[in-house]
Amino acid sequence: MQKKLEACLLHHLGANIIGSSISPCAKNKGPVDADKMAVLNAWRRIDSRTRQALRRSVVSELIECYEERIRAFVRETEDGDGLILQVQDPFRRLLLHGVCEFYNLVSVTVIESENGEAIKVTKITKKMGRSIELPNITLSHFLKMSKQGMW
Repeated sequence: MQKKLEACLLHHLGANIIGSSISPCAKNKGPVDADKMAVLNAWRRIDSRTRQALRRSVVSELIECYEERIRAFVRETEDGDGLILQVQDPFRRLLLHGVCEFYNLVSVTVIESENGEAIKVTKITKKMGRSIELPNITLSHFLKMSKQGMW
């Protein structure tokens, strides 16, 4: 799937695809616009194992929920601020880290003690010295389009 997306991108940018007589993305006529480029660049930032988990995930509502929180965090906070989420399930934490990578944020999970009990918290911050522009196409929308073969 990733190679197909990259081949499609190269085709739209006018690059020659050696050894290919048929366009790998004949469905997608027209130029690649800035929104598509932004979402593809954001998608490539995500670790390959996490991309695979996001593609296979059946909890799209959870991804949408994480995404809403993170987009609000990016829009409404200053550079020094952080977002702390308590996510105990390892798979859900993996998805959360993937959403953070998509939006070019730093996310670190640490164990903290609360009332004598160890809990895992994920601390999310903006990368220092970088302004974050939110892509117009959300990760959840991109995943839905990919699953439907529309990307």
